[in-house]
Amino acid sequence: PHSIYLDCHSTYKSTKKPTIEDELNNREYLSQFGRTVKELGITLIHAKSAQVKGRVERSFRTDQDRLVKEMRLAGIKTIEDANKFLKSYWPKHNKRFAVMPLKEGSSHRPVPKGMNLDAILCRKKSHPLRNDFTIVHNKKFYQILDKAVGRKVTVEERINGAMYIVCNGRQLKYKQITIRPKKNQAKPKLKSQKKIYRPGIEHPWKKALSVKMTLKKCYLRNEKKY
Repeated sequence: PHSIYLDCHSTYKSTKKPTIEDELNNREYLSQFGRTVKELGITLIHAKSAQVKGRVERSFRTDQDRLVKEMRLAGIKTIEDANKFLKSYWPKHNKRFAVMPLKEGSSHRPVPKGMNLDAILCRKKSHPLRNDFTIVHNKKFYQILDKAVGRKVTVEERINGAMYIVCNGRQLKYKQITIRPKKNQAKPKLKSQKKIYRPGIEHPWKKALSVKMTLKKCYLRNEKKY
């Protein structure tokens, strides 16, 4: 469809507060349903009150009241009998209460070629990729076997039960592990002793010191004599 008109239930509209990064990028946190609808290119319209959905709410009220009484009068006691009863009930109900649209025909669009519905109609969750190429998903460790270019990967839980780890649109090979791999502890480097520079005998400092010591000795000798 081009658009879907729904209420603000948490299934359709996430109640999670946006992060600072989301606020800076003017990005709203989406539920799994909201994310799926966005990837399919469908406009999601949220009803702010029950009155704007009066027709469908009135239909629900009829189903919860009139339909139950009709089935009770017909002696329906099982789900199988109820499904058979609906085949004759709905045509009579729609003939009496249905409102014909202004334009007949379907407004649905065909699925674009190349669109992978299995990769859209699934549960997706992003995880940061650690330096040891591991992630934690549902309290389980997974080791990424391929080289991933990016700091985050996306885990896709398909309807058929399969799980894929994707990075930049590419499926990565992985395996489940029980514990994280240990880091390679490098041996600490020994601090090299700093060599003390000792100037040679011919160095000006040495000569100046030698002259000073000689003068001092001479002065002491002369002092003893007098």
